[in-house]
Amino acid sequence: MVQNMTKKNKKVETEEIQDDLTTDSSENTDNTEQTDSVSETDRLTAELQEQKDKYIRLYAEFDNFRRRTAKEKIETIMNASENLIKELIPVLDDFERADKAMENSTDLSAIKEGIDLVYHKFFKTLSAKGLKPMESKDTDFDVELHECITQFAAGDEKKGKVIDEIEKGYYLNDKVIRYAKVVVGN
Repeated sequence: MVQNMTKKNKKVETEEIQDDLTTDSSENTDNTEQTDSVSETDRLTAELQEQKDKYIRLYAEFDNFRRRTAKEKIETIMNASENLIKELIPVLDDFERADKAMENSTDLSAIKEGIDLVYHKFFKTLSAKGLKPMESKDTDFDVELHECITQFAAGDEKKGKVIDEIEKGYYLNDKVIRYAKVVVGN
């Protein structure tokens, strides 16, 4: 009987040890799971911080780009006519010289010739920039090109045609920048 008890005690002790081992094992598993969970949380937090940092940097970069392009656009608009103005200054100088020459000169043909030269220089400068005059007289009236000031009775052959041009129209690089003011036959 003592032997039976000893066997039972050993059996109970063995079961208790196994229970303890199982409990320790499950606690270790829980600890490992908790450690894995904590390290996963830390990893996700670090990744989130990294993404936030990237977002903030990208937003700041875009904001700087937007400001820089707005500033460049304003500068471009303000200085767009700079080259044209630089090319027109010599023509202005010629007009000033012509004005001084008209004060002292009595020769009308010389004054006319001087003004004609200045006009051609001025027109040549504008033509080099893409300005082209519009030919309107004796053409069909076109609302896309002309502005009708008045109408005159001109007979059937001139009906709907431009009879006279009050103010010349102009193209700049094939775009109408000023409509011709015309008189149309009725």
